[in-house]
Amino acid sequence: MTSIPERISFLKKIHLFSALTEDDLKDVAEALVDEAFKAEDVIVKEGTMGDTFYVIYRGTVKVTRKQKKGNQLLANLVQQDFFGEEELFSKGKRTATITATSDCVLLALHHEKLAELLKRAPKVKPNFEVVIQTHRLWRRLHFKWIRDDEAVYFLARKHPILLWRGLVVPTLFLAVPAGTIFWGLLIGAGWPFGLAAAMILGILGWMGWLAMDWENDYYIVTSQRVIWMEKVVGIFDSRMEAPLGTILSVGVETDAVGRILDYGNVIVRTFVGKIPFNNVHHPYHASRLVEEYWGRAKEKNLGAEKDAMKDAIRKRLGLPIPDRSAPLPNPPAAKQKVNLFKMFFLNLFRLRMEEGETVTYRKHTFVLWQQVWFPTVMNVLLFFGWLARIIYLLFNPNPDDPLIGIVNGRLTVDSLILAMPAVSIPFWIWWIYQYVDWKNDIFQVTPDQIIDIDKTPFGSEERRAAALENILSTEYQRIGLLGNIFNYGTVYIAVGGSKLEFQDVYDPPSVQSDIDRRRMARTAAKNAAASATERERMAEWVATYHRSAEEFRREEEARKNANSG
Repeated sequence: MTSIPERISFLKKIHLFSALTEDDLKDVAEALVDEAFKAEDVIVKEGTMGDTFYVIYRGTVKVTRKQKKGNQLLANLVQQDFFGEEELFSKGKRTATITATSDCVLLALHHEKLAELLKRAPKVKPNFEVVIQTHRLWRRLHFKWIRDDEAVYFLARKHPILLWRGLVVPTLFLAVPAGTIFWGLLIGAGWPFGLAAAMILGILGWMGWLAMDWENDYYIVTSQRVIWMEKVVGIFDSRMEAPLGTILSVGVETDAVGRILDYGNVIVRTFVGKIPFNNVHHPYHASRLVEEYWGRAKEKNLGAEKDAMKDAIRKRLGLPIPDRSAPLPNPPAAKQKVNLFKMFFLNLFRLRMEEGETVTYRKHTFVLWQQVWFPTVMNVLLFFGWLARIIYLLFNPNPDDPLIGIVNGRLTVDSLILAMPAVSIPFWIWWIYQYVDWKNDIFQVTPDQIIDIDKTPFGSEERRAAALENILSTEYQRIGLLGNIFNYGTVYIAVGGSKLEFQDVYDPPSVQSDIDRRRMARTAAKNAAASATERERMAEWVATYHRSAEEFRREEEARKNANSG
């Protein structure tokens, strides 16, 4: 049976109750009830009505959901985690099954008591809203790269106000087709209506693109790391992450509008760079959530460091070392049938590609357009000319000059129909050459170096590389109006007395961040290796002292006996 002071101290560690006063914390602690469960006991069953909120005081549980092919594991929860809060707001059935994976003690709170608490302390409500929104998003998305031993505690998009703000400009542009329609009515012509319809379709496509771009950015906090996912469909796909143990500080930035609408930036600074959670809802709660799991990671790392030192000493003394092996990661997914056609078109114009631990960048597609605009325009003109000639001959048949026919016993094809595709062949060869030339200029960031490869089709190849630890500084520039409109520029990397340049890359700040994170991660790995070497050296000293302690004690006794004699 846990005491009230123990419960209060325990609740203070949980971000969910961070806005409570001491009196409110005491009320919650007094309302909690201890409930013990054995391993494999079902605590909550999916589909049943629930009226209790649980906090794990000791032990572990797993969260599963029924699927057609069996149960899907959603999370493994540990001490200080909680569940059962969603039904308080939805008044619905349990959305998952919770099963004890070890003997555990839970602190249970009835929903009526929890509802009273929310009325008395309304500042707590956003904390629950963030958690519930996370659970709902996670059940729908369930990213496959999240490991089985990893629980998702925070999952959010940018605040919807960012989407509405982005839709203002295309909405204003709808006035253009509206004016075109009005003009068509005035002059009594039909073609302005077709033009207006084309403009409306274009604007709706623009708005749909903005909505997809907003929807594809996610901010995630798990039991092991903080993650920022950013995706521009078919162009850019990035995942920036850092282990919780590498966090240095967590801060919040808001403006006047953000404080009114309760959104802002949560800035997570780590050893491997800065991970910004831009324009998230309830930023202060998100900040406290990150701080809680950062604190947990620090405690875990400290314990791991102590265990590592103990194991190093045991090894020197020839004592058995306890098995501290981590749970096995997810089994490798079954190989799926590769759609080569789909893969080809997905990567045709992609500007950022990630394979394993290597990130590859191409120059912006605007650079490609600068190289291929003339052959593209010529091919388009030739195609529409060819199409117009076919339509003309179909609607204006001439027995002496058919599209395709037999004249005087010979098969005849219109000369222009044959000539136009033939004329387009050199332009297509030109276009393909320029595309391959653009495609072959790549920049790579690997776990230990950066690489600049410049290769011309059927020509020379130049490859420059530098070790990440030799990088002195990085900076980026967007030059000119076009660089800012299309978000491309050059990243400059100072290495010794020379510079490498990642030229005309999309979103240069993200490229710079990728390089800096890899450089810092490389440095952190080297520091960790140095720490391990130092730990082994210290363990040898301690082990030597331990082995020599008895000898020193006997020598000291002999000296004392000699002096007394």
